[in-house]
Amino acid sequence: MSMDNKFGKISRISACAALKDGRTILEDLSFTAPYKIMMPFEKENGGIQIMPLCASAGIMAGDSQEFSYHVKEGADLEVLSQSFEKIHKMDEGSAARTIEVQVDKNATLYYYPQPVIPFAQSAFDSKMTIHLEDETSRLFLLEIISCGRNAHDERFQYRRFSSKVLLYRGDKLIYRDNTSYEPDKMPMEGIGMYEGYTHMANLFLSKICSRDGENCSQESGTVKTADSTINLELQEKIWQILDEDSEIDGGVTRLTTGDLALRIFGHRAQKLQQVAEKIKKLYETEQR
Repeated sequence: MSMDNKFGKISRISACAALKDGRTILEDLSFTAPYKIMMPFEKENGGIQIMPLCASAGIMAGDSQEFSYHVKEGADLEVLSQSFEKIHKMDEGSAARTIEVQVDKNATLYYYPQPVIPFAQSAFDSKMTIHLEDETSRLFLLEIISCGRNAHDERFQYRRFSSKVLLYRGDKLIYRDNTSYEPDKMPMEGIGMYEGYTHMANLFLSKICSRDGENCSQESGTVKTADSTINLELQEKIWQILDEDSEIDGGVTRLTTGDLALRIFGHRAQKLQQVAEKIKKLYETEQR
């Protein structure tokens, strides 16, 4: 990982959310240049939203970033971002980011950043490792990747974009996504790739279980009857959202663990954000 960025060191964010008197608070927080964290926004359910702010114009060659989020038992944390994330042109080299996440039992994390725009000739590698303590740990994960600056005729002109996600429940790896694109070597417009679309959204929704975990099988990783019905209905409602919108194309897969994984394509980042927001509200409603 390159260390020759203009800040002279790895840029870091570390945040820990905990439950206190029935409401979520930031128990611990630290950050280094060019980042800082805004005062948390309170949610109606007692949770909080946090928004990292960046003094830089975006990600530059040589940037090295390490983010860490811990959501303690019973806490509800939502991580947002201030604007579309721009990965700037790089004459040489690349930028990298690692994200470590821990979600304790009966805790909830919504990781909900703005879309990513990889400029022409940019190269970026991201690795996110998430640990869910058990069946009651809840996660809503979103990533929207654009083709580049389409209005500037920079459609799939970046050198490399890599985003790896490893998701564990307990000690078991339950989900792995390795999005890795090198447009010079891949038919980005072809079948099995973007197929004429310019934006892609990846989502992961952990299965909905009772807070006490009684309706979830701890041994086999499967969902018992009561929660199975809830998750099947959630999947059907998501399919309905996708089928009713003619501007997008996508699908939702129910994993053997009962969790849901989605991939959605569109021609506008805002459209994918609107669809993701509908799915997020549906997910929040089903948890109550």
